[in-house]
Amino acid sequence: MEELDLLKKDWKKNENSFRQVSENEIYKMIHENSSSVVKWIMIIGIIEFLFWIGINLISNSDDYFKNLEAGNILLYMKIFGYVNSAIIIFFIYQFYKNYVVISTTDSTRTLMKNILKTRKAVNTYVWYNLIVVFLSFITGILLAYFCNPEIAPMRDKIEHGGTAMALGFIGGSLFILAILITLVWLFYKLLYGFLMKKLQRNYQELKKIDL
Repeated sequence: MEELDLLKKDWKKNENSFRQVSENEIYKMIHENSSSVVKWIMIIGIIEFLFWIGINLISNSDDYFKNLEAGNILLYMKIFGYVNSAIIIFFIYQFYKNYVVISTTDSTRTLMKNILKTRKAVNTYVWYNLIVVFLSFITGILLAYFCNPEIAPMRDKIEHGGTAMALGFIGGSLFILAILITLVWLFYKLLYGFLMKKLQRNYQELKKIDL
């Protein structure tokens, strides 16, 4: 009986040892996968930032911007553009910081905490961009309506067409805005959704290890 008890104790020791090795391997895989996901989030953010800068550089109408410049509106637009760029660069820096921290993390709970921070940063980034799209569209419509000479004939029709014409213009603009916001949301859902799901799965797996 004494020998059997010793054998059981030895088996339990080995069992715990094997389980620990298995958990370490799982953690290592999750750690590498999480680091890769956050790196891609950072890369996509940089590509997106450069894409919008390119769009802003090539979208230019001389007559239209002369009218804006005459009313100092162009100055405010440039200031908004600089502030928006600074905020996006800040988000990209946060993604980079999260990538560095996650890459060097050696604790399950710390990794879980940093995964949550990354998910929160991405969600905030997406909501910020949706708000910017909303404000940019509204501002663009108002500027085009009052400053774009090509819109002048339509503006005259709206102003002399009564309430129905004005409501039709507002309703049409809101409808286009709703479609635009939906498309942008779907774009971000497709772009970041897959990566965020992978981070969520990694978080759930880490919870099992941490129990």
